[in-house]
Formats: sequence, structure tokens, C-alpha cells
Amino acid sequence: MRTHSATPAILPVLAILPALALGACATRPADTALPAAYEAAGAVAPAGAIDLDTWWTVYGDPELTTLVEQALARNPDVRTARARLDEVRAQRVSAVLQYLPRGDATASARRTDTDQISGTVANIPGFSTSGVSKQAGADFNVSWEVDPFGRGFLAYAAASAEVDRVRFAYEAARAQIAAATVDAWHQARGLAIQLADARETARIQQELYDMAAKRAAIGLAAGAEPDRVAGELAQARAQAEALEAELQIQKRALLILAGRIVEPTANIAAPPEVGEAPAVPQSLPSDLLQRRPDVRQAQAAVRSAADQKKLAVLDFFPTFVLSPGIGWARVEQPGFTSETRNWSIGGSITQPILSIPSRMADLKAQNARTEQAVIAYEKTVQTAFQEAEAALVGLDADRRRVTLLIDGEARARRAYQASRTGYERGLTDLSTTLSAEQAWRAVRTQLAAAQVQALRRSVQAYKALGGGWPAQAYAAR
Repeated sequence: MRTHSATPAILPVLAILPALALGACATRPADTALPAAYEAAGAVAPAGAIDLDTWWTVYGDPELTTLVEQALARNPDVRTARARLDEVRAQRVSAVLQYLPRGDATASARRTDTDQISGTVANIPGFSTSGVSKQAGADFNVSWEVDPFGRGFLAYAAASAEVDRVRFAYEAARAQIAAATVDAWHQARGLAIQLADARETARIQQELYDMAAKRAAIGLAAGAEPDRVAGELAQARAQAEALEAELQIQKRALLILAGRIVEPTANIAAPPEVGEAPAVPQSLPSDLLQRRPDVRQAQAAVRSAADQKKLAVLDFFPTFVLSPGIGWARVEQPGFTSETRNWSIGGSITQPILSIPSRMADLKAQNARTEQAVIAYEKTVQTAFQEAEAALVGLDADRRRVTLLIDGEARARRAYQASRTGYERGLTDLSTTLSAEQAWRAVRTQLAAAQVQALRRSVQAYKALGGGWPAQAYAAR
């Protein structure tokens, strides 16, 4: 095969390459316009008052903080994301090294013992039918693709963008695990509240049963009244058993998230109480572009695709390769010894001609992939805003709901206490007392569920606003 440094036949092709590059390198800017502010109103903390990097500490629960820290260090999803980051960092080095001089040293040696067992003996310098001959040699050949068009810089830029994309994916995985741990903790606390409430209901039903049985024994109530209360008591006890099993399952899920699978569930305290949902930091929708790791990940994907497109354009440009090398050889035979050394230098130039249609198709495909990355970035931004707005609106509504149910629970409790006192004194029948107890129980259940829902919604809000990772440690790009 003949290789020419340049010929008149390829000059027209070389002439159109700059125009081709200029026409294909531009990438459409993503449409990331967002509203100026969130429509949700409610309790907000001043900007900077809450450290979004470690937002779970606002709940003031040392056990929760420990669980989150353990999950971030031990969870398999986080460790897998970290290993993936290590992989792409190594691939970035490999992508750059291909544009540096490459070569391998080779060495060989051989000894041959020949014993002639018949025929005519020949023994002349350089040729012998018997005796010992030795051969040794070493070569070092180098191949270097000279890069006048900057392929290496673009390859490094594309690989760095891919590293950024995977790094933000790693941070997104950490933020997701932190949120999942806090959410599971609030669920466990909610189940503990429900369990305590079911046991309290069983205690109340037991008191009503004892009261009804006493009244029936002295003829102040029908004999069926104790049996009616016994049915309510059995339901309360059965509910407590079911909730106890659910709480144990939830504690196990927490231990697995924290990488403590071998520990007993008793190691998770989960007291039956919840506090008020904390305020969320004041922020703007535009903060999501820097604060959300998934948005930063999609942004890095656009940069990676754009750099890959530029590399695809450079596939139309010629490739220059230098091939220097050195070698040494030594031969020893009976009556003959030879030692040589050599060096060489060569080069080649390759200009795509007949492969241009195929490379044009590859470039169009890369253009499409770049457009997909831009669209994915736009969608990620829109989804981030939707999640943040929904979480803030939902949290505000949950807070109002809790306030209403606190008042409703107090009123229902007073109504039950009055009805129970009346029943004990014979002024109120059992049906009225049981109805009052059931109404109070229903409001208590709704209140506990609303309190837990408000806490879980606050988790969604912190995560949606981009909490759970050190965003300030990464320079905006």
C-alpha cells in the first residue's frame, strides 16, 4: 500500500473541511427558563439559615443523623456509584493517552543445540550442521499520532464532561439514599405512634369492658353490652399486633439502608413521637440549575455530547502518524558472529475520502444524540421545578391540615371524656360512648398520619430543592 503526504486529488476535500467543521460544531442552547419564584407559601427559613448539604440535621435527632451517615458510607447503591466514578476517571486517562506516543519494547533470545547423526558434515562460517547457535534481539518501536487539530484536547474535554456526569450521578445517589433513610425513619416513627395509639385504644376498650361488665353484673346494663365492647377490644388488640409487625419490618429496612443488616431491629429506637415539620430554606427556582445534582448531571451530559460531536467532525480531517524505532540483534554460530543495531523513522498521512459518506452518517447520528442530551437537560430542569413546586405546595397544605386536626383531636377527646363520664354515671348509653370513642380514635389516627405526612413531605422538599450533597464544592460550569 502506498501512502502519500498530500496529493492534488485530496486538496478539494481539505478545502471543504473548515466549512464542514464550522457548520457542525454548534450546539443548540438548552431552554432552561423557569418562573421567577415559587407560588407556594408557608414557613420558610432565611436563605443560608439551613445547611442544605446536611439538611437531615434540622430534625435534631442524633440517631437519625447517625443512620444517614452510615447509609452514605455503607449503602450498596452509593458504593456502586462511587466505583462507577472511579471507572470513568480511569477511562479519561486512557482517552488522553491514545494521543501520546505509544510503543512497546520487545526482546527475544534463542539457543539451538544441533547434533548431526548421519550424512555429510558441513561446517562453514555462517552455516553448520552441528554445534550451538545463539540468537538475541531487542526492538523498541513507537507510534505517535501527531495532533495538529486538537483531537487530544477534545477527547480530554469529552472525557472530563463524562466524569462530571458520573460524579453528579454519584452525588444524586447519595442524596437519594439520604432522603430514603430520613423518609424511612419518619415512617418508622409514624408506625410507632400508630402502635402506641392502638395499645391506648385497647386500654380504653378494656376499661369500657370492665365498666360494662360491672354494670351488667348489678343489672344496670344489658348483658350484651360487655360482649359488644369485647368485639371492639379484640379489634384494637389485633390492630396492635399488625402494627407491631409493620414496625419491625420498617426497622429492618432502616438497618439495611444503613448497612447494618446483621443487627437486631431492637437497635432502632423509633420513639412514638414526631415533631413539627421544619421550615424549608428560602430559594428561587433558578437555584435548581446549580443546586440539583440530577440537573448538573444532565448539563454535563450535554457538554459530553457536544465534545463528542466535535470529535466526530475531526474524523474528516487527515491523520498524521510518526513511527520511529530502534533495534539490536546478535547472532552466534560455529565460526560466525554478527551483531547489528538499527534505527528507523517513518510517517504516514491518512485522509478519508471514500469513507466520508459513512462518517457523515456517524456525524448526523452524533448530532441527534447531542439534541437528545439537550432535550433531556430541558426535561430534567422542568421535572426539578415540578417536584420542588409540588413538594412546597404539599408541605404548606400538610401544615394547615395538622393545625386543623390538632384542634379537632382536642375537641373529640373532650367529647369522649364527657360521654364516658356520662356512661359511668348512667346518663349516657353504651352506643353513644362507643361512637364518641371511635370518633376520637379516627381523629387521632388522621392527626398522626398528617404529622408523619408533613415530615415526609419536608423530606421531599429538601430533596427537591437539591439538598443532600455539597453543591458549593463544585464550581459552576
